[in-house]
Amino acid sequence: MGFADQRFNVNLSILFTELPLLERPAAAAAAGFSAVELWWPWIDSPTPEQSELDALKKAVEDAGVRLTGLNFYAGQLPGPDRGALSVPGAESERFRANIDVAADFAASLGCTALNALYGNRVEGVDPAEQDALALENLVLAARAADRIGAILLIEALNQPESPLYPLVSAPAAVGVVDKVNAATGLGNAKFLMDLYHLSMNGEDLPAVIERYAARTGHVQIADNPGRGAPGTGTLPLEELLDQLRKAGYEGWVGLEYKPGDRPSAEAFDWLPRDARAAR
Repeated sequence: MGFADQRFNVNLSILFTELPLLERPAAAAAAGFSAVELWWPWIDSPTPEQSELDALKKAVEDAGVRLTGLNFYAGQLPGPDRGALSVPGAESERFRANIDVAADFAASLGCTALNALYGNRVEGVDPAEQDALALENLVLAARAADRIGAILLIEALNQPESPLYPLVSAPAAVGVVDKVNAATGLGNAKFLMDLYHLSMNGEDLPAVIERYAARTGHVQIADNPGRGAPGTGTLPLEELLDQLRKAGYEGWVGLEYKPGDRPSAEAFDWLPRDARAAR
């Protein structure tokens, strides 16, 4: 067991960001990885021009990597926003406009995991109203994901860095997963277990893994403190991933950490090169 037994992908929205978007897939491949994931790359547009979508698709294909995860439109991310689907008005409409665009783009690259960030609480809006809107939009997203044979991911973030985001514990996120699955009957909503965010919330990570591994559709990691590469903080990430594997999780582990004050290509020294390409 250990890091060498995991299937890793590189999040190109937090690593290799010193490069233009279209150069990042090749940079990940050059570093030895064969799979990547992305936040929604066009933060100002839920419906970019087809030429932009085609250019990114070509960059991924030319690099010889697989796109294994994609976020739906989530507002200004990185930035102040944490999703759009529960925000009434224009942002909710932008999310809805993005659903089929994101799903079709994912399908064009064989990507089968779509992440829908819930969105921040809005001052002056009843949380119950936001939650009802969120469920409506998540049902639409789950159906679109099902159409392409994909799962819909619901992620818990951390309260210190995202104080207005309501899903700041594993039970809160899994509760939304249950509501979506009950509403659709599809069963394709899953928990996105980000070990960094959960650790920032002070959760008992081994207990979370024991309780929710079977409900988990994707895992992301970064060390804590600092959100850096494994080994830069104090989280026993190798042990936690071993526990996940023993609990039956066989999916991808997204590397969603900051490279620090060095080029991203130098931020993988914790992982032997022969363990980077997915097997």
